[in-house]
Amino acid sequence: MAQRFARIERSTNETKIQVELNLDGSGQAEIKTGIGFMDHMLDLFIKHGLFDGKIIANGDTWIDDHHTTEDIGIVLGQVFREALGDKKGIKRYGNAFVPMDDALAQAVVDCSNRPHLEYRIEPMLNAKVGTFDTELVHEFLWKFALEARINLHIIVPYGQNTHHIIEAIFKALARALDEAVQFDPRVKGVPSTKGLLT
Repeated sequence: MAQRFARIERSTNETKIQVELNLDGSGQAEIKTGIGFMDHMLDLFIKHGLFDGKIIANGDTWIDDHHTTEDIGIVLGQVFREALGDKKGIKRYGNAFVPMDDALAQAVVDCSNRPHLEYRIEPMLNAKVGTFDTELVHEFLWKFALEARINLHIIVPYGQNTHHIIEAIFKALARALDEAVQFDPRVKGVPSTKGLLT
């Protein structure tokens, strides 16, 4: 079976992003974004998705972390979509609950070619974790879902610590995606009555 791997580089006046992703990996990560909190979250994403990934970013973080975080979401989504290929034989759907101490996050995904994000966070997030603006979590997830062309629902019913909540989100997303991209030998072609998921 061919390796499901993709690599994309994207350069703008604001950022330079390089992403490599192997969907059939073992959780090996090389992450260097210039944003410590995102390094931590992306490392969790690769490890819990059992992908192999390299994410290198150089952006205008002297302004703030917005452009870099957003553009990582864009390129990671594009790489995920390219690596997934024609989607023949995959489960398509994935669902994962992940607890992190006081917080619980659920991620539900559909590799549908119909991009959408529902972001339902019941507890109030603190505005920052360290120097990282927590509103950028939504920005990252929306751009990832858009470019990966997946339907993504993130649900957090409770939690107190903002770091724990966001960490649970990234772990749940990774595990839901890992489930969705697995092959099911019962599936012939793409798992859609339309006969098309691209």
